[in-house]
Amino acid sequence: MTSDKSKTGSLLIKGGNLIDPAAKIDAVMDLLLRDGHVAEVALPNKIRGGVDANFDARGLVVAPGFIDLHVHLREPGQSYKETIATGTAAAAAGGFTSVCCMPNTSPVVDSQEWVAWIQQPQRGAVVNVFPVAAATQASKGAVLTDFRGLQRAGAVAVSDDGKPILNETIMRETLRLAAEINLPVIQHAEDTRLTENCSMNESTTSFRLGLRGMTTAAEATVVDRDVQLAQQFTGARLHVAHLSTADALKAVRRGKRGKARVTCEITPHHFTLTDADIGEYNTYCKMNPPLRSAGDREALLVALADGTVDAIATDHAPHATHEKIIEFEKALFGIIGLETALGLAITRLHREHKIPLARIVELLTAGPARVVDLRGRGTLARGSYADVTIFDPKRRWTYEAAKSRSKSRNTPFDGWQLTGKVVATIVGGKIAHRAG
Repeated sequence: MTSDKSKTGSLLIKGGNLIDPAAKIDAVMDLLLRDGHVAEVALPNKIRGGVDANFDARGLVVAPGFIDLHVHLREPGQSYKETIATGTAAAAAGGFTSVCCMPNTSPVVDSQEWVAWIQQPQRGAVVNVFPVAAATQASKGAVLTDFRGLQRAGAVAVSDDGKPILNETIMRETLRLAAEINLPVIQHAEDTRLTENCSMNESTTSFRLGLRGMTTAAEATVVDRDVQLAQQFTGARLHVAHLSTADALKAVRRGKRGKARVTCEITPHHFTLTDADIGEYNTYCKMNPPLRSAGDREALLVALADGTVDAIATDHAPHATHEKIIEFEKALFGIIGLETALGLAITRLHREHKIPLARIVELLTAGPARVVDLRGRGTLARGSYADVTIFDPKRRWTYEAAKSRSKSRNTPFDGWQLTGKVVATIVGGKIAHRAG
């Protein structure tokens, strides 16, 4: 679902601390939304004329609607884990007004027809859904899909997420053809030839638990190769999904210094947890890429602060209970993350590591909007879409997985006390979620 130009009336959001990094605004302002767009941004009490409704945002942060570059909505084919309706409800509860959904469904989203199916109104989405289509047919890494057709149908990027493109010739051709139409290529950076039968990070914890561990090189070598390939084609756009290691960050930094169009995202679970949190085989701490070392996490925190990282993305990956509450090695990878992202970012990044609130907002708004060219989103500039997230940066709350809007409950953060709570999520000028 994307916002349209239908009449939605007017809403005046008054007295909030408006943080819009794209527009370089961080001040108390009033914001007027009208007919699905931002009509005016002004100093308090300067907007004249009648409105249909008011929203008192005093003491709250008013930000552009959050954008998640990496979610798994599990439709088509896996609606017992999640549906587009339930996944987007969880997104709205977490402050996300737009989500980019990955193509590793059943069947794989590798055709214009499936891209269109995801966006149909009958899917019940309550936030904007932007499909990421498969880069190769059935994500088998062999035959490229129709990039132009997929883009025309609404795909904002291509990716074989979960099944990395390891063949160098195929990846080179993917980047070359995508560059011709300015389409981002999202890579799950993992050399699966090095990680077969591995279920966590290679570390003293994996040794203690008797589990085969993934080396950091399995991620870093793929990122390094892809950055070099991206530099071969003018306009090639490489986005590294859920980056988790210090060595992979070095490759991204080299690419950025070399003026390559390389971007990356980091998940809340990777900047919050380490492999030690697996404890005694906690499958809710099993994800791919795996939780890494304290040293890797420290490198991620530095990169989030210094501008190297372009976006925070959740990698929201719902699974049914029977797929997680089993032996560690048999449990599926992934956790849900839409409703805890803001709280973890404020608690860990802002309060503990002193990363400015404006930088966190940028990582959730302007940064991801740039990665996949969501023009008119990621900002509250006049004329942009009326997608707004209002949150209380000081409110303390306890996350209860049982109350999640998601169909699934696979999270390591159940019962955590967090600071920073979404108060309202507005999509296209309409309130999609309101706390309480």
